Amino acid sequence: MKRDMARLGKKSYDLLIIGGGIYGAAAVWDAASRGLSVALIDKGDFGSRNSSNSQKTIHGGLRYMQHGDLWRMRKSACERTTLMRIAPHLVHPMPCLIPTYGNLMRGIMPLALKIYDLVNFDRNQLKDTQKHIPGGRVVSKEEFLRLIPGAQDNGLTGGVIWYDAQVYNTERMVLSFIKSAENAGADVANYIEATGFLKNGNRIRGIKARDLINNSELEIQAKVILNASGPWVDNVLGSLGNPQRRRIVLSKMLILVSNRLLVQDYAFGISFQKKFKDDDAVINKGYRLLFISPWRNYSLIGTAQMPYQGDPEDLKITEADIQRFIEEVNEAYPHAALTRKDVSFFYGGLLPVDGVNRNGDVNLIKHYKIYDHKQEGIEGLISVMGVKYTEGRYVAQRAIDLVFKKLGIKSPECTTMRNPIHGGSIEKFNDFLGNAIENRPRGLSEEIIRHLVYNYGSEYIKILKYIDENPCYGEKMSIRSDVIRAEILHGIREEMAQKLGDVVLRRTEMGTAEYPGEEALKACASIMAEELGWNESRVKRELEEVKEIYTPGA
Repeated sequence: MKRDMARLGKKSYDLLIIGGGIYGAAAVWDAASRGLSVALIDKGDFGSRNSSNSQKTIHGGLRYMQHGDLWRMRKSACERTTLMRIAPHLVHPMPCLIPTYGNLMRGIMPLALKIYDLVNFDRNQLKDTQKHIPGGRVVSKEEFLRLIPGAQDNGLTGGVIWYDAQVYNTERMVLSFIKSAENAGADVANYIEATGFLKNGNRIRGIKARDLINNSELEIQAKVILNASGPWVDNVLGSLGNPQRRRIVLSKMLILVSNRLLVQDYAFGISFQKKFKDDDAVINKGYRLLFISPWRNYSLIGTAQMPYQGDPEDLKITEADIQRFIEEVNEAYPHAALTRKDVSFFYGGLLPVDGVNRNGDVNLIKHYKIYDHKQEGIEGLISVMGVKYTEGRYVAQRAIDLVFKKLGIKSPECTTMRNPIHGGSIEKFNDFLGNAIENRPRGLSEEIIRHLVYNYGSEYIKILKYIDENPCYGEKMSIRSDVIRAEILHGIREEMAQKLGDVVLRRTEMGTAEYPGEEALKACASIMAEELGWNESRVKRELEEVKEIYTPGA
């Protein structure tokens, strides 16, 4: 991928997408694959903002049972299958376990699981048995306590096991959608900020933009604009100068990464001590679940939710936020005995909510929203607001259907639910991985090959070509991870990495779970300096910016 500012400024597109998170990334792939001329811009790096705030879970929809929402359950299960089909290297089945308290929940859950399995009757349609989802089952109190040591047993009557899926690397999932789009003819660019709209009367005909890398201005012409900027939707719409634009209410979300693997084999839910009332639920549990997932050799712990009133640009996770959440975790699951030293990283983001109840609890919106601003007297503008990472591809499909309608063009069939994304050309994952390990180049360990396949899938072979150029490119960047020097070069040369954080946090997994260490950061910065012509001042600034990411606000 290459940043071509001249092309962006000269070409007139059918569609311009603002926002390179999972929704924008899936939309640009869908639009390009259906033959539209399309461009995507993001004022930061692709997937660097809200889409990075993820617990890496692809939901199968069991949680929607309590709302009686069988349609959304069905769609979630279908998307889980779709993502395992199109990204088999990134998305894998994950067993989950939650407790049941009281005889009512114990009695209801067997029926709920039967309904769930019936709604997901075709969940094992994929030929790859590694992607098959077993049926759910109820477990006894004794088995639950054996699987989740230290769970509070006051009122515990057992538990429920079911399967969702987990994304090994959500950042590379976003990038893979964008790479697929670029391969299909889309123009994409990071660090391009939309600063205003170009209009003919009430019709949008493009945007004014600023290239934040070269500090230059440009205009991008397009027949339709898709505003997929997540929490920044209102900020982008503010460029219209329209005081009647839609407003969204936001909640700050926090996920902790622990360097301790609290439970190895299951993601599991434990009830928070604080009571919680979901006004829309048919079956109200009366509590919200703390969810802990094993991920690589870490634990993902989420999610803390709290009302947010500020500008999305000012979002900070503070030390007080982290300490408060640690206390909540230890109240819900004392066996964790979580300390600040156990928290190796944290993710923060913003999600849309319906409001805040009198207890101070936030209620996330239940469904995505696609706005055609024609109803506000503005032609050529669509805004998308999503909630779940799981729904990104499906919501993108619906949005691009609307784009074709606005263009007055008959839409070709959407194929993104079938065609593999970049790196996803794998028929049977375990066979592919085994073959890659067996035929690995001399000098590379099994662990490094496994790491490369899980991150790059069928494209991992392109990383190995750098080692043919220079054997030292096969060396690990640090003892903390299996990232090798070739990945840094690939991120710069082929994946539009512009800043040190792009490589550390999104092109590779070097810093996605903990601070990678001073030596590794400096080595990475040195490679980027040589490739991109950075001077000492730029290197120093890049190092300082990355270190700030691992430092919570005051």
